[in-house]
Amino acid sequence: MPTAQQRGDRRSRGKRRTSREYSSEQGTTRGTTSDRRPSKRSNDSTGSLSATNPMAQRTRKVGNTRGRKPVRGSSRRPYRGKHVASHAAPRKRGLSGGVIAIIVVLVLALGVGGFFLVRHLLHPYEGARVEDGQAVTVVIPEGSSGSDIINILLDAGVIHSSRDFRQAAQDQNADQNLHSGTYSFVTGMDPAEVVRQLAAGSTSTEGKLQVPEGLTVTQTAQQVEQQLGIPAKEFLAQAKASNYTKEYPFLKSVGEDSLEGFLYPKTYDFAGQKPTADKVIRSMLTQYAGEMHSLDMEGACEKLNKRYDNLNINNYDLLKLASIIEKEAINEDDRPLVSSVFYNRLNSGMYLQSDATMGYVTNGAATADDLKKESPYNTYLNGGLPPTPICSPSMWALEAAMEPADTEYLFFFIIENGDYSNHTFTKTYEEHDAAYAKALEELAEAQGGSSSNATAEKGE
Repeated sequence: MPTAQQRGDRRSRGKRRTSREYSSEQGTTRGTTSDRRPSKRSNDSTGSLSATNPMAQRTRKVGNTRGRKPVRGSSRRPYRGKHVASHAAPRKRGLSGGVIAIIVVLVLALGVGGFFLVRHLLHPYEGARVEDGQAVTVVIPEGSSGSDIINILLDAGVIHSSRDFRQAAQDQNADQNLHSGTYSFVTGMDPAEVVRQLAAGSTSTEGKLQVPEGLTVTQTAQQVEQQLGIPAKEFLAQAKASNYTKEYPFLKSVGEDSLEGFLYPKTYDFAGQKPTADKVIRSMLTQYAGEMHSLDMEGACEKLNKRYDNLNINNYDLLKLASIIEKEAINEDDRPLVSSVFYNRLNSGMYLQSDATMGYVTNGAATADDLKKESPYNTYLNGGLPPTPICSPSMWALEAAMEPADTEYLFFFIIENGDYSNHTFTKTYEEHDAAYAKALEELAEAQGGSSSNATAEKGE
């Protein structure tokens, strides 16, 4: 249950709150509680081997979510850029029929010794000549072609025959399923086992950068420092839209020279490289461009502007809304409903009144006092959308921003507190007010407390 100070904050905020998020050991409450009335404000080309990144999957929130993910990802394959396509040329010419006949004579003449001689002639030793059984670390860069992979393995002495490796990959149907990453092998391994490990993917985290959804540029910089050793200050100094507008034209109209919302969340593989802040940022922007290529954002804006006649939504607005939805919604079912609330409020001339937008400024949960401070990100005091997105949203949040549910909802609250869960969307403030009061009583009962205390928490 909240402290006296928290209850005091609630009283001071009254019914003008639009989006509240209380975090404690007991749970989280989010939603809209505004009684503000609408205002009149203004690969190899023939199917040969190639390396992909097995960790190129989205992450998503843990807890009270369901469906729609393979391992925090989706069926949409991440954009990986162009793979170099090539074929490994045979390193040795085959033996002629006459030579083979001579070999047969040698086998008959030399017995067992002849057998090993023939084996060497028919399967010539390729790559580094190293003693078998030595542990080696091998890095397969992302985008490596089949020939690249084979040459790396030969040079490390992991395999001794490109033909045997190709055959093993074909036998396991793994030609197009060999993953990049850092691997621990032993020299002279069975090619079939090497293929199995490459197809399963690397378990090493060396050189990998995991960026979950919902992070700000500042938080991303902290992850880059922790995981790759690139200083956060260096990353932030480089993370300016003006540094990348030539290569990435979608950055030309951004606010505050900010890359907020564009550093696409996924796991990036820099194994075997020495990435710089610029390299990491370019990888993220390229990934964003590839992901957005699969979405018809222009078409979505056109439909939304016809549906909401008082709005003029563009691609950047979609990204801003998606970032707010990412922070406000909890699960798959919530996202399109939360999206509809914000669109309805914008179209009606109401303020968004989202705590999450001011939380972007405070780098944490916004207090009642924070919501009284002037800031372009304070959607209690300013109409419309904030100047920039407030985080890098997930693909699911983007889809919700593009396709909001068809509702007349203007209010919502979401309570997740231990075993108690309540997600309620309403059309009027009176409905919202009654539903919220009932929810507080139910929550108090679930916690074995007093319903009067729970009602007092609302500030009545």
